[in-house]
Amino acid sequence: MIATHFKKGELYSFITGKASTAVGRRLQKKFNVADVNLTIEQWSVLYHLWKQDGMSQQELCNATFRDKPSITRLVDNLEKLALVKRVPDERDRRINKVFLTKNAEALEEQTMQLAEETLNEALAGVSHEHIEVCKEVLQKVYDNLSQ
Repeated sequence: MIATHFKKGELYSFITGKASTAVGRRLQKKFNVADVNLTIEQWSVLYHLWKQDGMSQQELCNATFRDKPSITRLVDNLEKLALVKRVPDERDRRINKVFLTKNAEALEEQTMQLAEETLNEALAGVSHEHIEVCKEVLQKVYDNLSQ
């Protein structure tokens, strides 16, 4: 076992949480300036649907690491914004599939560009090698704790 001593505030979860919050706040600010009426949480659901439209609410829970009540609330709000629609699964009507509307499809390019700008700002001055090491380490931490 590796004995690692951290100074106050240096725990990985604190550091990654702080960085994640900063990125989220910056992206939310960019959405607000661009008059994109979405929260970062709503955008994260749309992001996964842009990758695979028609996911079930449970699949969205798994993809976004959110619980069922949170996803239900997010999908409810996205429906109110006319960005998604729920459709009962043909084989199992207890399962709702979530599909993008044309309004949501129209937001993809703009919001992805804002997200890319934000990530570029966040990673300014960080070498490709350091980014790869960071991704590798964080994936290993996740894998260690997901077993």
